[in-house]
Amino acid sequence: MSRAEEFERLRPLLFSLAYRLLGSVSEAEDAVQETWLRYDLSATRPASTRAFLSATVTRISIDVLRSARVRREEYVGPWFPEPLLTDPYQDPEHAAELADSLSTASLLLLERLSPLERAVFVLREVFAFGFPEIAAAVGRSESACRQLAVRARRHMRAGRPRFEADRREREELAARFFDALRHGDVDGLRDLLAADVRMVADSGGKAPRWSGGLFGADQVCHMLAVLLPPFAAVGGVMEPRQVNGDAGAVFRDRDGKVVNTWTLDVLDGRIQAIRTVTNPDKLAHLGPVADAWALLREAHRARLDAGFQDPPALSTPPEPAPEADQENRT
Repeated sequence: MSRAEEFERLRPLLFSLAYRLLGSVSEAEDAVQETWLRYDLSATRPASTRAFLSATVTRISIDVLRSARVRREEYVGPWFPEPLLTDPYQDPEHAAELADSLSTASLLLLERLSPLERAVFVLREVFAFGFPEIAAAVGRSESACRQLAVRARRHMRAGRPRFEADRREREELAARFFDALRHGDVDGLRDLLAADVRMVADSGGKAPRWSGGLFGADQVCHMLAVLLPPFAAVGGVMEPRQVNGDAGAVFRDRDGKVVNTWTLDVLDGRIQAIRTVTNPDKLAHLGPVADAWALLREAHRARLDAGFQDPPALSTPPEPAPEADQENRT
């Protein structure tokens, strides 16, 4: 088997690993490409191609993650991972770990870890690498890696809800939610939302969002009931999809261009959070991206023509003005 063939066979694993470390599709793809270049230029053939490539993409990702932390501190508003619709790597023996680690909530928890803790946790808990391989990948002793793994597990456990809904419950509730949304069933929506539900958007200052987010079932339900009819009236389409392994949706304009993605956090039989990604830079890998400002203005006109009033939490600026406020990271 040639080097190129070996690399292509392992590409899904390398991307899946890099994405969980970086939370970015574009950065993960770049890390995988850099890994190929280093492998192609190496003078010797490694004893284990899988171990060599995994270690290489891990080290590259750690370097990117360290520089990314500075950028994320300067990021406008909340930072969410780039939405991923399909994980290219499948491993039946670790399917549960892979699915759980892909969720937006889990990726946000990983943001709390140091780059080394994150790498050790992902390699060990998600991909079941042995500590000798992990030590070689991160450049630390096996003993140090074991300590990093213990700290990382402790931080991850502390941030998780005590009881999580199983996948079937999440999918059933999400189906009811999107059905109620599609039919404008306000009472049905309210019944599915937790009293303290929050709806938060990652726009990066490049797309419309709700200043400070929306909090509470009444506010969120009101916003959804007001915004969705005019969005549909101008040809907008809601496409329920698995996003980062969780129930969610992709919203598109009349031309099929991506407007944003949603993911739902479900706990105790209610939707606890709706996270939307509207930053066009984070949507480009999904296909052509819509002009969200133009779409918002068009929906605004349709809302006025239909006699609706704008809710106070959302206004339609004449131009896409940059956002000056910084929000706490979720």
